[in-house]
Amino acid sequence: MQIKQSIKLKKPLIHCITNPISINDCANMVLAVGAKPIMAEHPLEVSEITRVSKSLGVNLGNITDNRMESMLISGKVAFENKIPQVIDLVGVGCSKLRLNYAKKFISECNPSVIKGNMSEIKAVCGMKSNSKGIDVGACDIVTEQNSDESIEMMKALSLRTGAVVVATGVIDIITDGNNTYLITNGCEMLSMITGTGCMLTALIASYISYGNILDGTVLATTLMGICGELSQHVKGTGSFRTELIDNMFSISDDMIIKKIQYKLK
Repeated sequence: MQIKQSIKLKKPLIHCITNPISINDCANMVLAVGAKPIMAEHPLEVSEITRVSKSLGVNLGNITDNRMESMLISGKVAFENKIPQVIDLVGVGCSKLRLNYAKKFISECNPSVIKGNMSEIKAVCGMKSNSKGIDVGACDIVTEQNSDESIEMMKALSLRTGAVVVATGVIDIITDGNNTYLITNGCEMLSMITGTGCMLTALIASYISYGNILDGTVLATTLMGICGELSQHVKGTGSFRTELIDNMFSISDDMIIKKIQYKLK
């Protein structure tokens, strides 16, 4: 829990280049855990913004020419200045534009964390992806019974890129190529409001900001699942969204320890 407390104490500046669909919720999630968001995306200023930030989160959702240019500029600045960064592979399983861009970004910017659903991870690995738009395809969903092949693929990607790799789903898989976590916290409601994946990217960016990449990623992913569970007993999706941010703000260390569900593979 040291990472969690450190973020609240130091209030790092987190640069997020994300889509307008989720930008407000991403900023509020960063604030909820004690960090400070800046959502700059103009190509003429992002290098300056990234340089003074403690981490960078980029998101391929609803991409535009300007945002693609800005993400690449920021990613290179982050790499050159050893600033932790995470890329969210939104939609690479259903768009050649996004897939080719993601490969370019990973090659040139060397992100600390590569995140996507299993269909998106498979696409980046050069395997057949069965994505359903920006959602994971039914054939790609990870279960306890079929997880070994997916884990080996993710380990190979991690070792090849030097990044922690995250595949989100009913079972979240996180690996640095040597250590692999399977996290089973979460609830169906998380998939019923837009932007929860984007919010998780912003959380990861926050919790890796002082360099503990694997532990920060595991903490962020676990927290999103637990806070989803704590928020699900509401009358609808609007209330769930509010409860999710509230629980992220107020969750105690004791509650995390009580609710966490993971195993090492």
